[in-house]
Amino acid sequence: MLAALPWLGLAAASGAARADAVGRLRAFVSDVKSGKASFTQTVTSADGTRSKTSSGEFEFVRPNRFRFAYTKPYEQVIVADGQRVWIYDADLDQASSRPLAKAIGATPAALLAGGTLDEDFVLADDGSSDGIDWVRATPKAKDGPFRSMRIGFRGAELAAVDIVDAFGQRSLLRFGGMVANAALPPERFRFVPPKGAAVVEQ
Repeated sequence: MLAALPWLGLAAASGAARADAVGRLRAFVSDVKSGKASFTQTVTSADGTRSKTSSGEFEFVRPNRFRFAYTKPYEQVIVADGQRVWIYDADLDQASSRPLAKAIGATPAALLAGGTLDEDFVLADDGSSDGIDWVRATPKAKDGPFRSMRIGFRGAELAAVDIVDAFGQRSLLRFGGMVANAALPPERFRFVPPKGAAVVEQ
């Protein structure tokens, strides 16, 4: 591609596009106070031989409130209520929770929680593919739960998050129908374990 076009013109244009992707991430974190979308998540093993796909809906309100509701292939809910993060598995009828600060820290959830990304990540432009402009967020902590995170934008809209954890497992979330600054009722971010459910607090 570089051989087919003038070197300096292409380099300047692609550099501007990548820099704009970082700017869009910063604008998303600072300006989008709430939102909702559908998502599809594909988890691939470190050796690339196994994968599984799930889907559902997610919602968030800054600061520190988000909800992932998985509907396929099984039901699971992850809710951050501002103080704690709850995970409920409907098949097991089991809920677990832990303090929010311990649960997210320098993790991909910080993107939704509305923390200061620059305190936990080094941000860099990471090119474009399939109409998505990518930003790479590398954790500053060397002993964290994941190796890297890429955040993709299609225009100003959050389109995807691509995560590689500390064991080399990859999770790719693709979002659709994003509604920015949606009006979401507070009860969406409250979780009460169903009666009779096993509860584990950490």
